[in-house]
Amino acid sequence: MAKSQQSYNKREKEKKRIKRREEKQKKKEARKAESKESGGGIPFAYVDEHGNLTDTPPDRSEKVEVELESIEISVPKKIEEEFDPIRKGKVSFFDHSKGFGFIIDTETQEKHFCHVSGLIDEINENDKVSFELEKGLKGMNAVKVTLVT
Repeated sequence: MAKSQQSYNKREKEKKRIKRREEKQKKKEARKAESKESGGGIPFAYVDEHGNLTDTPPDRSEKVEVELESIEISVPKKIEEEFDPIRKGKVSFFDHSKGFGFIIDTETQEKHFCHVSGLIDEINENDKVSFELEKGLKGMNAVKVTLVT
């Protein structure tokens, strides 16, 4: 004689599954019945002028009209400052064998990197120079460097 393919645990699990399905169906029917009694639907929620949720609709007379042009979605544009692109400075360090050095701006006292490819005149340490700034990989670089007499 062959034994049954279902074990005790399988039958118990099946019973629990059926019981859960029936409970779920009962809850669903109870929700349907409740929505029919109360008029159905989800209650509305409104947002007042302070951003709080309320159950009363807002007063249309207090509505503020906003012009479309006054709304800014992007980052505000920077106001370009008009300044002289030619700066003056002093060479604080320059290594001819390696081909680079640093120039200190006389106005801002900032150090700017200078490469031999950005030179117009031959420069040495402590020379007074004029230069222009250009954005490089690690900061501002001095280019078009010329000696000031």
